[in-house]
This record gives sequence, C-alpha cells and structure tokens, in this order.
Amino acid sequence: MTTEQKLSYEQAREELGRVVERLEAGGTSLEESLALWERGEELAAICQRWLDGARAKLDAAREARAQ
Repeated sequence: MTTEQKLSYEQAREELGRVVERLEAGGTSLEESLALWERGEELAAICQRWLDGARAKLDAAREARAQ
C-alpha cells in the first residue's frame, strides 16, 4: 500500500486545503505552481475515492435493509 492510499479522507482534505491556499496566495514559480496543481489533483482524487466508497457502503446498507 502506498503512502497515498494510507491517507485518510481528513488528511487528504487538509493537505488539499493547504495546497489551494498556496496556489491562491501566488508568489510561486510556474514549476512549483504546476507541481502544486498536480498534487491537488491527486489529493482531490483520494478524497473522491473515499466519498465514493462511503456512498457505496450507504447504498449497500440501504439495499440490505430494504430486503
């Protein structure tokens, strides 16, 4: 399991917030801005996977309950 896969939703969201703050503050080189953007995309994908997983669990629980 990679470090990325070990991040909790909260950890990924917090780091994503820091990345956004740095990008919004400006003052970074183009290369650094691109690296931050890419990291933000990775973190957003991690958050989305957590949310998708939670949604799938809720849907499964609702379906099991309805039967």
